[in-house]
Amino acid sequence: MIPDHPPYTLACLDLAGTLVSDESGDGGGLVGRAFAAALDAVGIPAEGQERSFMEAYIHDTMGQSKRDVFAGLFPEPARAAAANAAFESVYGELIDGGAAVPIPGAEEAVAQLRRAGIRVCLVTGFSPLTRDRLLQSLGWSQLADLVLSPADAGRGRPYPDLVLTAVLRLRIDDVRSVIVAGDTEADISTGLRAGARVVAGVLTGSCDRATLSAAGATHVLESVAELPELVSAA
Repeated sequence: MIPDHPPYTLACLDLAGTLVSDESGDGGGLVGRAFAAALDAVGIPAEGQERSFMEAYIHDTMGQSKRDVFAGLFPEPARAAAANAAFESVYGELIDGGAAVPIPGAEEAVAQLRRAGIRVCLVTGFSPLTRDRLLQSLGWSQLADLVLSPADAGRGRPYPDLVLTAVLRLRIDDVRSVIVAGDTEADISTGLRAGARVVAGVLTGSCDRATLSAAGATHVLESVAELPELVSAA
């Protein structure tokens, strides 16, 4: 007989905004700055209706594959590719300069989950190159059991592919033993579509409590640092 509540065996955790702060030392968001530079690079005026529309679209698709976001903004493949390349270049320069810092308690939260026998997969909308550059800058290359980008899974968020790919690669027996945590509506949608039992929103990124709750989060946490306690109490 299959238990209704199997023990937790996998946590899929978002990177930027969940484990890694998106705030630079001057208070600006790193991802937002990289998106702005990408729009500049392909000739979008700094002010005006076109810019406002694109900034709103970027906000609404936060957490999704960056390549998909630019494809949605620019029908011309060459222009979308140029914008994506500019994004990756600027974001890479920011993290190489030490602008990316962990959310307080995030690294220890991952360590606690793994000590409890829960496998950890880091998921992101970044390309593998940018993702690995970020992890290396933080000294996190060995932090988790697995790291996945949309290029590794087929489709990015809000589709379930990232979580289900982690389930398959780590040989998890039951999606009800999966935990998903992230700071965007796309993270919540991914977890729900994949059948995870816990789909937790965190308030350290781009969405507020009301938005994450409306998206269907089973829990809303101040920070990913609270996740081990939530899991141990469940």
